[in-house]
Amino acid sequence: MYEKTLVIVKPDGVQRRMVGTLISRFEKVGLKIHAMRFVQATDEQSKAHYAEHVDKPFYPSLEAYITVGPALVFVLGGTGAIAKVRQLVGDTEPASALPGTIRGDYAHQPLERGSDRFLCNLVHASANTEDAEREVALWFGPDEVLDYAMIDDMYTGL
Repeated sequence: MYEKTLVIVKPDGVQRRMVGTLISRFEKVGLKIHAMRFVQATDEQSKAHYAEHVDKPFYPSLEAYITVGPALVFVLGGTGAIAKVRQLVGDTEPASALPGTIRGDYAHQPLERGSDRFLCNLVHASANTEDAEREVALWFGPDEVLDYAMIDDMYTGL
């Protein structure tokens, strides 16, 4: 089934000049870009995006991390896109992410339990269909998410 999902190249990915490398990883597995925006996330956007974590002890460091600098927010689409993106991104904890995943290859920061230092793991990817729909709507209006044909759509039946 064709799905759309949200991905964020977080501030550490932008600061490390990894935007092109990361977009390339998604495109190489056949995902289509439907929307893209370079943003400086606000505290309010962080709270809306990470609403399920706001009351957790680690949330202040998460907010500090996502708002520390510019990020690239984009919508990807494809057959089984949510699971495909999650698999490509890898485990949230860089130390647990498998080699070959984005976090396994590039996010080499171990999680320090009990620390208020934020976890730099390069990217955010929607966890499921409901999160993807909510997150896409938080960052983009319906007229900003473009549907269009690509040459390989004729081979995949999209």
